[in-house]
Amino acid sequence: MSDVLKKQVNDLAEQAGQAAAEATRLANEAKNIAEQVTANPDSLNIVAQTAGNAASAATGGAIDPFVFQFAIFVMAIFVGYYVVWSVTPALHTPLMAVTNAISSVIVVGAILAVGIQAAGTTATTLGFIALVLAAVNIFGGFLVTQRMLAMYKKKER
Repeated sequence: MSDVLKKQVNDLAEQAGQAAAEATRLANEAKNIAEQVTANPDSLNIVAQTAGNAASAATGGAIDPFVFQFAIFVMAIFVGYYVVWSVTPALHTPLMAVTNAISSVIVVGAILAVGIQAAGTTATTLGFIALVLAAVNIFGGFLVTQRMLAMYKKKER
């Protein structure tokens, strides 16, 4: 191998190591957040309700708390979209793994919502919808992960 080629290989290996370290850090951070949310599932709802009530109080009741909560939901959609599409391909597979882990927590909650008879028709219906959407999300995550891993396989001639 020429020296230039060796240097390029070493640089690529170093970049791959850095990307793997960053992916591990991000996966651990996402795992910690998921653990905090699963430990207190009402925490996000409490934050949204508090923010909505604070906006309503600050404007003298001119803004309905629901409108503020809906605005937070819409902003979360945009932030999520841009975060996912700005991820480098090297970090996409670990991100999908964490997303599948979070969706699996949603599946467990949805199964509980569907299975509890005293919950009522609305909770059962919403639980079923959540179960179907989370299952589709998990399946799609596995498909994307398989496609990303196929990009790194050597092609047969």
